[in-house]
Formats: sequence, structure tokens, C-alpha cells
Amino acid sequence: MSANDLLTLIDAEIAKLQQARALIARNPKPLSTAVPAWRRDLGVAKPKQLKRRKMSPEGRARIAAAQKARWAAKKKAEK
Repeated sequence: MSANDLLTLIDAEIAKLQQARALIARNPKPLSTAVPAWRRDLGVAKPKQLKRRKMSPEGRARIAAAQKARWAAKKKAEK
């Protein structure tokens, strides 16, 4: 492959990259916040804000008791 062939290939690649950059520059929104086409088709612009799940006091107490038991077992094993 000659130097001219390499330069031609490089020029073609540069042209493709410049086209891709121009397409990206036209879109003012970052790519991560763009709404997918399937969501636009459904008429849903943005996903609803996720609701936080609340843990019951009983569940929190069970988790606390289990953690305290793990700590006690670890402390006992260290002795």
C-alpha cells in the first residue's frame, strides 16, 4: 500500500468523523438525557420520578438485630 493510498484512507476517515461531530453538535442535549424513540412514540417524555421504598420499623429492627448478632459472633471469634 502506497503513501497516497494511506492518505486517501485517512482523509476518508476524517470526513466520516467530521460528519459524526456535526450531527452531535446539532443536538444541544447530552446524549444521556435524550428521550428514546420508543418513549416518544408512547407519548411519555420523561420517566416518573422513582418513589423511595420505606422500610417498616419491624423490618428495620430485624436487620439491626441480625447485624448485632454478626458483630457479636465476630467479636467472639476474635477472642
